[in-house]
Amino acid sequence: MSVERPVIIRNGLVLTMDDAHTVLPGADVLVIDGRIAGVGHGLSAPDDAEVIDASGGIVMPGMIDTHRHMWQTAMRGYGADWTLTQYFVWYYLEHGKHFRPEDIHAGNLLGAIEALDAGVTTTVDWSHGLQTPQHADAAVDALEAVPGRFVLAYGNIQQGPWEWSTSDGFRDFHRRRIDGGKLAGFQLAFDVTGDPAFPEKAAFEVARELGVNVTTHAGVWGATNDDGIRLMYENGFMTPGTVYVHATTLGADSYHRIAATGGSVSVSTESEQSAGQGYPPTWALRRYGVPVSLSMDTSVWWSGDLFTAMRTTLSADRSREHLEAHAKQETVTHHHLRAEHVVDFATRGGARALGMDSQVGALTEGRKADVVLIKNDASPAMFPILHPYGHVAFQAQRGDVHTVLVGGKVVKRDGKLVGLDLAAARARVDATVSYLRETLGEEAWRNGQNPDLPQAELFDNPYQYTDYAGETTE
Repeated sequence: MSVERPVIIRNGLVLTMDDAHTVLPGADVLVIDGRIAGVGHGLSAPDDAEVIDASGGIVMPGMIDTHRHMWQTAMRGYGADWTLTQYFVWYYLEHGKHFRPEDIHAGNLLGAIEALDAGVTTTVDWSHGLQTPQHADAAVDALEAVPGRFVLAYGNIQQGPWEWSTSDGFRDFHRRRIDGGKLAGFQLAFDVTGDPAFPEKAAFEVARELGVNVTTHAGVWGATNDDGIRLMYENGFMTPGTVYVHATTLGADSYHRIAATGGSVSVSTESEQSAGQGYPPTWALRRYGVPVSLSMDTSVWWSGDLFTAMRTTLSADRSREHLEAHAKQETVTHHHLRAEHVVDFATRGGARALGMDSQVGALTEGRKADVVLIKNDASPAMFPILHPYGHVAFQAQRGDVHTVLVGGKVVKRDGKLVGLDLAAARARVDATVSYLRETLGEEAWRNGQNPDLPQAELFDNPYQYTDYAGETTE
């Protein structure tokens, strides 16, 4: 096994994200044998170490996305004007079934590369397009071709989880590709509808047998609800490793149950505030003591980076706080959710949710060296850096990601990816798009991308000096 060259990142503003959230201006991070060997000032390094100048930049742990439908990256931006209902119709009911294994591979490959480029070093591939074991093999092949950390969350929206999770094909896939494989982790990905018969029980039993965690879209308006959480709890399937995605429309009992059993919530603010899962729930989660991680959901709609996730999460939480106060004729004088909190959600929070907190998510000695340098001397927005957490959350963007290390290996240097064939990934995606357009036909393709625009309600204006009276005006 090859050993990576030592790396010393010098003179950066280091956000350690350790237990005390220590911030070290003008500090160094030393990486040896793929792990953090030291964090501090004036560190000595081996003679053969690669030296990275972090002056004027922020050094932080690699970010962690706990819920990303990577197979849909091949359709980037296609659903920009979709509601959640239109998303369900397109992928669940009509066209998602057309995806071949090579289309899953194309989306995963581009999505994995995109994650690294944006400083996301660990990503949960919430892969609910795995219609066959061949689709699953294609997903893993793509993830293993990219030098990041990936957790495969296996799902199949074309079958009930009690069907695919108990099939011989799934068992064979798990034996071949997961046991002793190269992935950073494995989960079962399925939703619980609240059906009193609790058909999902069989899938939970498979997860328990295999010793893996479940990730589930919980508290999604019109789809999953408190009954699903209650059934999970009453049957003993709520565990510390369970990740509840969105969790926007739940009641007090559900939040208490998640907190009591040690679960966590993956908040996808950019998705929730636009698609309609419900209002982004950080305002509720902090009241019930539920741990939070961040995710971007899917590039068919949203941006594929966690800078946007941090920014929108702060904005949504603060907007609700102000609106609630204004409704009571009060004024918010101090924010509850801070920039420091969302940076924690994007790093340490993700590590905790995935059971990887001793390995990644912070820059402390002994952890795996997943490190991001945010630096862009050509950008007027990258100086001065006065509030480091605020700068990460509100000022920086994916184009400011200068250097990325995963396990001590440099995968992005001076703003450019290292050793990754982006042209080949692009060619695969082009082939998938061409196949989908041909299969669906141009009319269906255009209609899918351009859903009907509801007729706007327009009120007559009494302040126009015209004959303004109409049906809407007294």
